[in-house]
Amino acid sequence: MIKKFLAISLIALSYTSFSQTTDTVSYRKQPLSEEQLQRWSHLDLEKDSIPGMSVDKVYNELIKDKKGSKVIVAVIDSGVDIDHPDLKSTIWTNKKEKANNKKDDDKNGFVDDVHGWNFLGESNNENLELVRILKKPNDSSEVYKNALADYEKKYNKVFPLKPTVDMFLKADKTVREFLKKDDYTLEELNDMPSVKYELFQSKRMMQSFAEQSGGKDFHEDLKEFKDYVYDQLNYNLNKEFDGRKIVGDNPEDINDKKYGNNVVYSEDRKDSLHGTHVAGIIAQVRGNGIGGDGVAENVEIMPIRAVPNGDEYDKDIALGIRYAVDNGAKVINGSFGKDYSPHAEWVWDAIKYAESKDVLIVFAAGNDGKNVDTEPSFPSDSKDKKTEIASNVLKIGALNNNYGPKMVADFSNYGAKNVDVFAPGVKIYATIPDGKYKYEQGTSMASPNVAGVAAMIRSFYPNLKATQVKQIIMQSGTPINFDVEVGDEHKLIPFSEACVSGKIVNAYNAMKMAEQLSKEIKTNPKL
Repeated sequence: MIKKFLAISLIALSYTSFSQTTDTVSYRKQPLSEEQLQRWSHLDLEKDSIPGMSVDKVYNELIKDKKGSKVIVAVIDSGVDIDHPDLKSTIWTNKKEKANNKKDDDKNGFVDDVHGWNFLGESNNENLELVRILKKPNDSSEVYKNALADYEKKYNKVFPLKPTVDMFLKADKTVREFLKKDDYTLEELNDMPSVKYELFQSKRMMQSFAEQSGGKDFHEDLKEFKDYVYDQLNYNLNKEFDGRKIVGDNPEDINDKKYGNNVVYSEDRKDSLHGTHVAGIIAQVRGNGIGGDGVAENVEIMPIRAVPNGDEYDKDIALGIRYAVDNGAKVINGSFGKDYSPHAEWVWDAIKYAESKDVLIVFAAGNDGKNVDTEPSFPSDSKDKKTEIASNVLKIGALNNNYGPKMVADFSNYGAKNVDVFAPGVKIYATIPDGKYKYEQGTSMASPNVAGVAAMIRSFYPNLKATQVKQIIMQSGTPINFDVEVGDEHKLIPFSEACVSGKIVNAYNAMKMAEQLSKEIKTNPKL
């Protein structure tokens, strides 16, 4: 009855004082400036014609003279560079643990976990889950057959790319050796003499590649192309590769918990780029004149390394969620996903454990451009794609900054029943290892944008429960009342069919709704 009353109350609020109409918002015709692009997710739809989350409006109008309480946000990801200048002041410290004394001072089962835990130990590269399924002997199940079919599709897609990437790598090497520099520019490439045929051919190939990649970052694009192809062939799709053996545990045994270490980033910190970027979206320092701005202040980031270069293990995710809950996190961000989850019940149990401890979990919806109401996608908060197993999970789709029918990122998963709300996820500027910054895209970026909003709400209105924060974020969003393109095929559907709420996140509306509900609860604690 309480939940029913709360839902009715929130629905009423969302359609009264906090509803923002899009009827008067015009489509933006001018391209964004570099300054706007670096923080577009913080801008306001009505003011800027950019589908941001109105974060700046919150700081300028609602909380500039207020002080919130600290909120711990766990980032379950590839690790976080905790020494980044824009993050190090926001990293969680376990005050019950004495650093480097090789003892479990707080008796939580993890030795020297001063800043979090690394469930991957020294490993990094991994198989996809479907490959791990295929490596299990004598399996004739339907899951095995589906995994085999998917494996063949993926392998047949990536293997033909190897000759192409090798050809470009050879051309790049020829040019680098001639110019005697590795970071040659497009201008230097264009000015390069090419008397010999091999040099001429290499120059033309690299000019073509540079033009296709936009000219500016073609070296980085070539490296990403190479890494994608070779990582798939050498690790992700390689049935002979076993990345788990150096960890030393049994990933099929959830009770085998004595593994990993306290180094919360990968051995090569660059392999923790994804997690560092996610952490920055949430909490990189606002207004310090360097890099980008995080969504939330008063946040401590708890790094939990559990996502390798490949598919995550269900065991690591389940234990990572439990670690976050047991060590004080009030919001957990999970920017990862896969199509197969042989031990999904471990993750579901962990989600329900988090619910019992009033912890909100924010998951990325995935980057396959598919309808997850009909196709597999994990992690999930539903066993049958119809009924939620818990009330504390948000799944987030990704927007780009082009307000209008093309505002849903073409890679973003969607679903009227299994994606809750959309948020900015294309060209998001945030921290990466070695003190640097980068634009990244994915529902992996949309999720921490929402986790930041959730942390903001929990910081200023700590009497609100996780389930209430979830409902506020969904119901206070800006409704989109037109058709949008989804998926690679750019299928046109009503936005109301792209997610449960039919809305995009609006931090300003959410904070106003949270304030009113918080006052109601203080007046009537039975709510």
